[in-house]
Amino acid sequence: MPDPARDQDSLAALQKVLATLSYLLTRSRAHERQALQAGVQAGRSDLYLLMALESSGGVSRVGDLAAQLMVEPPHVTRQIGQLESQDLVERTQDSLDRRARQVAITPHGTEVLRSFQQASLAGLRQALSDFDDAELATTMAVLNRLVVYVREKHAEEPRQRGRGA
Repeated sequence: MPDPARDQDSLAALQKVLATLSYLLTRSRAHERQALQAGVQAGRSDLYLLMALESSGGVSRVGDLAAQLMVEPPHVTRQIGQLESQDLVERTQDSLDRRARQVAITPHGTEVLRSFQQASLAGLRQALSDFDDAELATTMAVLNRLVVYVREKHAEEPRQRGRGA
């Protein structure tokens, strides 16, 4: 029979670990160190935008990117301008709606993203080398469920004008 007190202790411990991990992963120095190892100069939010583009097949509308990144569209538009000046993305015409524009990751953007992901993967591989595939699959299932939960909660929140993330 499940023990509610033990389950609560486990959830509290998980919450503490997630909060600590979130804090550590979002530190500027951590990103800078990883970017240096990868030989890239893109910021953390730039890399997340490139990952969002890649997961969308390399091309997406600004509104769709904003929804995926859980920020307001004007924030993404400004960021795209910066990334475009670095040849990481390009604006293209939407094939379905000639009035609309899409954003596409460039070959250089893909190269920058790959370099960063390879450096990140090497660190992750080193940190988790003691875990077997089943343990990693369970961890991934838990984290994916949390990602879905956070995205669903964000989608339910009322939009606040003038506030980007």
